Amino acid sequence: MRAELVFLGRRVDMSRRARRRVLVVGIYAVFAALIVGLWFVDQWRTTGTYIYWAAMLACWLFLGGYYRGGLVKPFNGKGPRRSDAVPSLLLLKLHMYPAVAGDDDGGFRNDERELHQRDRAHYQAYQAMAVVVVIAWMVAYAGTKQHLMAAIPMTPAQMFYGMMLLTLMLIFTLPQCILLWTEPDMEAEG
Repeated sequence: MRAELVFLGRRVDMSRRARRRVLVVGIYAVFAALIVGLWFVDQWRTTGTYIYWAAMLACWLFLGGYYRGGLVKPFNGKGPRRSDAVPSLLLLKLHMYPAVAGDDDGGFRNDERELHQRDRAHYQAYQAMAVVVVIAWMVAYAGTKQHLMAAIPMTPAQMFYGMMLLTLMLIFTLPQCILLWTEPDMEAEG
């Protein structure tokens, strides 16, 4: 796990567990606000895909794991491809620069402890996903019983679609957030 986050040209020390937890809570608060806000815009008819892209952006900028960038090292152990090309104008304007290799393998290889943590985080995330899928199944079942859905202002299809948006967001972000939440404070190097 990286101890520093570079965002908009500023280096933010993320070695403390409390800061990482604030980041995780902030990310999920933004997702909750986005889901609720997009419901009021058009009941997720065309804006539902924005949740997908927001999850991708959060992973790319803050979380890492499946994506290059972010705090969690890549799960596959491969570093980002190096390019001799100049970074794009957008990246230069946002003051975002590619990670610099620290040693011969670029610091991207996961050791046994990190592999164990990665596997445990995925196990815990998939347990949570099983609960979300069961709830989605219950929503789909309740949709077939009209008397159960009479008091809810949403159609069963809208509720099911909302559950699938939530599931999609959790699939992309939950393992990395579990790692950020549970990792203890990092010791200062040197």
